[in-house]
Amino acid sequence: MHPNLAYHEHPSCVDVILRLEECHRSSIFKKFFGGCNSIKRELNECLTAEYQVKRLKNAEEAKERRKRVEAMWKDIDEMKKKKDL
Repeated sequence: MHPNLAYHEHPSCVDVILRLEECHRSSIFKKFFGGCNSIKRELNECLTAEYQVKRLKNAEEAKERRKRVEAMWKDIDEMKKKKDL
């Protein structure tokens, strides 16, 4: 099962999405009896690759956010120490 196939959400897979939709429209038998399975596998591979790229990007952004937060914590600790002196 794949996610919603909105073109704007999956820009790198639009050509495969269009081919799958065309295959499904061309014949009801292809749709229900596996005639479009090769295109569907190709779509799954494309969506998986897209997901991996998004996952790596999000991980990098999380590392940067974490560094900023830790720097803020360090500043707060230093301010507390100065205040206590």
